[in-house]
Amino acid sequence: MDLALALLTLLHLLIPIYWLGGDLGAFYSSRFLVDPKRTVPERLLALHILNNIDMAPRTALILTFPTGFTLAVMKGWLDVPGLTVIGVWVAGLAWLALAWTVHILHGPAGKTYKQIDLAVRYIVLAVLVAGGVAGLVGAVTLPLFIALKLLVLGFCIFVGLLVRRQLVPLIPAIVDLGKNGASPEGDKTIAGVLSVTQPTVMTLWAAVLVASFLGIATPL
Repeated sequence: MDLALALLTLLHLLIPIYWLGGDLGAFYSSRFLVDPKRTVPERLLALHILNNIDMAPRTALILTFPTGFTLAVMKGWLDVPGLTVIGVWVAGLAWLALAWTVHILHGPAGKTYKQIDLAVRYIVLAVLVAGGVAGLVGAVTLPLFIALKLLVLGFCIFVGLLVRRQLVPLIPAIVDLGKNGASPEGDKTIAGVLSVTQPTVMTLWAAVLVASFLGIATPL
């Protein structure tokens, strides 16, 4: 194994580690957000930590395809021109820059970037599902494990979009917490939202583990 392939393999292996590790950190931090024994500043600090930690899995998700695609080409599982690999990386890094821009900019300043990022996620979801199904039915030549991984990655993006929808009621509750302090109604809303999202997030963890297994088992 040459150095470039070894480094790329290492990077691809680190993705599920940072994905699951970041998600677990965010999951644990969310408990402080709903803890009535904590002061409002402490709870808002927990939210700030949660948001920052959450960029690890967001980054990992975006880098999954470019690293995996390049690895598949280098190992001979896919036969595509070198320009295609370059194009995938340019698109992936552009999306990564967009995701970080959304994270850094808050409020009206980041609204347009957030809408673009959301549109990109739906497009990527459609492309991954189409590619995975095409591989399974033989419309395109893909190893079985790659076709399945495309579908699993598409499922991960779908679950992420679902989590975003489930988190919508959390935003006004957090704003009210920061402006007016804690209230029974606000605490109930925050706790309710987190209780709904937790099973969804755990489903995402299972999907990441399935994708990792497929990458290791590589059934052809």
